[in-house]
Amino acid sequence: MLEIKKLVKYAGSVSVGTAISRIFGYIRDMLVAYFFGAGMFADAFYAAFRIPNLIRRMLGEGSFSAAFIPVFSEYLHTKSKDEAQKLIDVVFTILTLLLIVITILGVFFSPLLVKIIAYGFTSDPEKLQLTIDLTRLMFPFLLFICLAAMLLALLNTMNSFFIPAIAPANLSFAEIIYMLALAPMLSPSNQIKGLAISVIFGGIGHFFMQYPMFKHLGWKLRFNFNFNHPGVKKIIFLMIPSVIGISVDQINTFVDTICASFLGDGSITALYYSNRLMQLPLAIFGLAMATVSLPLMSKAVAQNNIEEMKQTLNFSIRFSIIALLPATVGLMVIGLPVIQVLFERGKFDNFASLLTNQALFYYVLGLPAYAISKVLANTFFSFQDTKTPVKIAFVVMFIHVILCVILMRTHGVGGLAFATAICAYINVLMLSHKLRVRIGKMGIKKIIASSIKGLIAASIMGLISYEIIKLQFATLFISLIISIIAGIISFVVIAKLLKSPEIEQLLNSLYKKNNAKNS
Repeated sequence: MLEIKKLVKYAGSVSVGTAISRIFGYIRDMLVAYFFGAGMFADAFYAAFRIPNLIRRMLGEGSFSAAFIPVFSEYLHTKSKDEAQKLIDVVFTILTLLLIVITILGVFFSPLLVKIIAYGFTSDPEKLQLTIDLTRLMFPFLLFICLAAMLLALLNTMNSFFIPAIAPANLSFAEIIYMLALAPMLSPSNQIKGLAISVIFGGIGHFFMQYPMFKHLGWKLRFNFNFNHPGVKKIIFLMIPSVIGISVDQINTFVDTICASFLGDGSITALYYSNRLMQLPLAIFGLAMATVSLPLMSKAVAQNNIEEMKQTLNFSIRFSIIALLPATVGLMVIGLPVIQVLFERGKFDNFASLLTNQALFYYVLGLPAYAISKVLANTFFSFQDTKTPVKIAFVVMFIHVILCVILMRTHGVGGLAFATAICAYINVLMLSHKLRVRIGKMGIKKIIASSIKGLIAASIMGLISYEIIKLQFATLFISLIISIIAGIISFVVIAKLLKSPEIEQLLNSLYKKNNAKNS
């Protein structure tokens, strides 16, 4: 029970930090939508941003964290601090040198990379060239954001979660300041290029916001060229399949981008904004739980406490489901008003809102599965097994490509999102089966019981939110706020009446925090 309390506490820290970061992210997105709408400039920017973002996922929060956290956790909990510091130094040195080389190569090969990920742009030379220029401008962002991801992994392993969760807001700060202070003075083509440059400053801020906390905990980042360090060899060995796995994940995203580039202007931007909206509850609840569960499960495995690891796994899955079911139903019911309030201004018109909502409706169907997949994959990573999730990811990737080609013909941009959601559930089923074989019973009955209670509460919540939004109070914004508040209250009340243990645990945690503040 002690580890469950820690899990809820740490997840709360991540959720609060992530929520603050995402709020600024949406302010940034609103400004981008205002200045650039859902046309050529926005499509080019988001297509270009996906290229360094792919490598970031490989060498940053994705495969690097999956390989580094279990190994560093082993050193932290079973070896001396000096040994752990040496591991940090060598990893920092290798990562820095590798990122410098990749950045230089990325700038040089930008034309080839853009033609691969946005092949549909080749029919529009102006759009293609703009995307190439933006890709070149944004590539140095990769160096700082990946080093920031290393700090994130280190701090998370040391049970420091709030600063790493709020640090991504620096990207939003940089873009917001640029758009408010400098962009109005520039031409549209230079405005979008300036936005790309501001991304680099966001990456720098992300790194330096975390470093003081890292030093405060008694650690340093130093160069050490002992490339034969045994811990580094283990990390590289674990990273190879994980990099392939992240590549598969990003290939799925690129498939979406390529397919969307054939669906006309605004399709790529609609996918971006709908994905961003879907990512808000996913990050605040689902990925927050995944973030804190990996170091806790890694510690349990390092200490050979498999029962504790299974308890952490089971609760993480149940909490992710109970937190994301209301978000799923809510965004399906009031997704369009949310998009209209957040983005429909300037060049982002009603057509862009409808297109974005079409993708959002299908994306959110997979919300619980996206979170559960991450938790299940983290369980394999805690055992220092990065191969199994990758093998499954390859199978799911081929299914995704087939579904994208089929569903885009019948559902347009919504079909691409629907393919992603379907594949998320396939991924969950395959990971669960493999994990069940490896560790035995995972408490499926508890998970099913929790899911049924969550689904009942979310369904009633959805009906209440839908009826309220139809009443049309003074403005759409006010109607939306009332609908969301009423939905949250109704969900919590119904879940509590159904005696949901996850809601009870969350409410108890909040109650104790309140008491601590008041005492």
